[in-house]
Amino acid sequence: MDSRQAILSRIRTSLKATGGDGERAAVVANRLVERPQGIIPKRGQLPADERLALFIAMAEKYNATTERLGTSGSLPAAVAEYLKQRNLPASIRIGGDPRLTSLSWQTAGTLEVRSGASDGNDLVAVSHAFGGIAETGTLCVLSGPDNPVTLNFLPDHHIVVVEAAAIVGDMESLWANLRKGQGETMPRTVNMITGPSRSADIEQTLLLGAHGPRALHIVIVGTTA
Repeated sequence: MDSRQAILSRIRTSLKATGGDGERAAVVANRLVERPQGIIPKRGQLPADERLALFIAMAEKYNATTERLGTSGSLPAAVAEYLKQRNLPASIRIGGDPRLTSLSWQTAGTLEVRSGASDGNDLVAVSHAFGGIAETGTLCVLSGPDNPVTLNFLPDHHIVVVEAAAIVGDMESLWANLRKGQGETMPRTVNMITGPSRSADIEQTLLLGAHGPRALHIVIVGTTA
């Protein structure tokens, strides 16, 4: 018997349970299937358009900027304009997300598009979020080759694209969508991003970019319908 089995055996003994206890196994299985929910505030339980408005208001409250686009095809021009307005180099870093790599970036003039994880020398990164949470203005970005986690933390400016229809009212709804969409294969990291990085640890003075991007720009694509 290895150490793991020895520990489990002692637990079973203390609980007066056996490994073949079908009743206990059924209780656990039912609990996992039913996934009972706690109390969910009504703050985010709104009609779709009001929910989107709440998401935008909360995101901007926490120092993010937002932009609406009718279709993702307008994204290259929107990104180029973002860089121009902030006097940034015409260069971005993206992952392998097909919703980004399939776009006609060449239509944005001299914009340089680099792919893969950031090495810390990128000023601007573009990611695609899995969804958003209206009650807090939070983005959910999944790790992986499509959207490398380094893009969330290393560049100074983080542009995140999210579908309007993927913005839900509360975190519980987002996790439900994630379980439904991912099945048993969950991403290694689920990053919840609310505004740019900031800290007020020193003399209670708010400092943006303390532990990550100092600017977060959210591009909302499409409609809620």
